[in-house]
Amino acid sequence: MSHLQTIISNFAQSDGASVVTTRADTVFVDLRQRIVEGQVPMGSKISEPELARHYDISRSTLRDALSRLEGCGLLERKANVGYRVVTLSTAKLIDIFRVRESLEGMACHLAAQCMSTEQISELKALLQEHERSESLQQGEAYFQQEGDLDFHFKIVQGSNNSLLIRLLCEELYFLVRMYRYQFGMASPRAKKAFGEHRNIIQAIEDKDGELAEILMRRHIAASRLNVEKRMNTQ
Repeated sequence: MSHLQTIISNFAQSDGASVVTTRADTVFVDLRQRIVEGQVPMGSKISEPELARHYDISRSTLRDALSRLEGCGLLERKANVGYRVVTLSTAKLIDIFRVRESLEGMACHLAAQCMSTEQISELKALLQEHERSESLQQGEAYFQQEGDLDFHFKIVQGSNNSLLIRLLCEELYFLVRMYRYQFGMASPRAKKAFGEHRNIIQAIEDKDGELAEILMRRHIAASRLNVEKRMNTQ
């Protein structure tokens, strides 16, 4: 089995994975994960010839994947230089939190109006699964798997607003996960954040969009303040 076939097989078997339809899709997903987890270091230059050989694909196919990674905010492209992995900073992270506070608050408001009883039940079941996490029970960290296994992701999807979904689940989502992986996921807010998730679900179930938005905005603002505090003490 070739390297590319192995990636396809592994990705198809992963939880919550979408269907891979082209080689560019496969390379995009694999590179995205490697960048998020730091296997491809921040600030490193992307060698197109090397990657094309590694994945056994054409340069045009590779460039399709790289262009999509740029759209996710994980790569930057400069004329006569090519692509580099973005470099993370506290200032950029705080900017992202402020954008998320506004947009996810709006998404939560819409989710309270749009989510079906079945979707809300799935959200509750997801939270029950999160609660069984040993790191959460010990109050050390509240880590969520990506996509449909992520509380925030599912709420944004439940907003039924295609623009919010694109902005939050495609353009910003994996950049946020990159910060979580590489800046550390331990947090003294773990149990409190979980409780805030419970309250948000209750507001959504009650169809109280205004309260759901307020709770989500407060939740993300509290996370931002926690990050600012951690960064200032390092």
